[in-house]
Amino acid sequence: MSDSIRALVVEENEEGKPAASLKELSISDLLDEEVLVKVAYSTLNYKDGLAVSGIGRICRKMPMVCGIDLAGTVLESRNENWQAGDRVLVNGFGLSEVHWGGYAQKQKLKTEWLTRIPDAFSDEQAMAIGTAGYTAMLCVNALQDHGTEPDAGRILVSGASGGVGSIACLLLAKLGYEVVAASGKADAKDYLLSLGVSEVIERDELDRDAKPLEKELWAGAIDSVGSKTLATILAQTSYEGIVAACGLAGGFDLPTSVMPFILRGVTLRGIDSVMAPQTRRQRAWGDLARLIDTNDLAHVYRIEPLSNIKTLAKQLMAGEVTGRIVIDVNA
Repeated sequence: MSDSIRALVVEENEEGKPAASLKELSISDLLDEEVLVKVAYSTLNYKDGLAVSGIGRICRKMPMVCGIDLAGTVLESRNENWQAGDRVLVNGFGLSEVHWGGYAQKQKLKTEWLTRIPDAFSDEQAMAIGTAGYTAMLCVNALQDHGTEPDAGRILVSGASGGVGSIACLLLAKLGYEVVAASGKADAKDYLLSLGVSEVIERDELDRDAKPLEKELWAGAIDSVGSKTLATILAQTSYEGIVAACGLAGGFDLPTSVMPFILRGVTLRGIDSVMAPQTRRQRAWGDLARLIDTNDLAHVYRIEPLSNIKTLAKQLMAGEVTGRIVIDVNA
């Protein structure tokens, strides 16, 4: 087994700011965890973009190997529940924040972080879904658990051309919901319609100062934007409707009032994908394996080499990325 590992590492530069670079590490450099995994693919998520670009101080320890996702094959294990040859994935659990993550050719991981890759997916496809798709499924599960059936009314997806939004649209349409997609990308309409949405609206219709209550438009919603967008969605959600909130790309503030909650009984359900328990993760990945047609998934992502990660991160933060980016850590 080769001892050399290429990884994307963030360290503090001379100015005390985080700076990312590709480095050669050895297996002995990896942290001492129970399972050694040969990583095949990772992904590029919003949090990854913040970490790699240095715009956000995501890495709370340095040096830090970035990448909040990974998929690959177990090489060695000190735990009887995991054997060499097992195909595994990890989403979240503090990877790229406090634990070394997926932008490395090999990684040592805690057993409680590991999820088996469903037989329906290759490693590449598992990362095409990744944290974004798994988070989207958690949001859809929240709508289902609330009792929101496909005949309840229209479901809004904000940030629809992004990773979470793309998979959310695909899943909801597959389940028979009428989906309205909100996007700020002028050229994303055809892409979103191809995912099965019935209508595409402009981001500016939501990203504004909302009244405490507005016309009831949505039986439910999945929001990855936050701030004014989420406030407007809440003001427009129908009686006893639900909004699953999973992101803050537009800001972490929420300029709203209690009126949607006490006058319309609206539920705001926060979705955390990072520390979700394994029972919830296994349900989500089981549903993803059942619902996602890999032929449809092929239209949602592209593969890029780890060597391009810094350029890709800048593009993501500039809002120039549509769909999902799978990172080949060996290219």
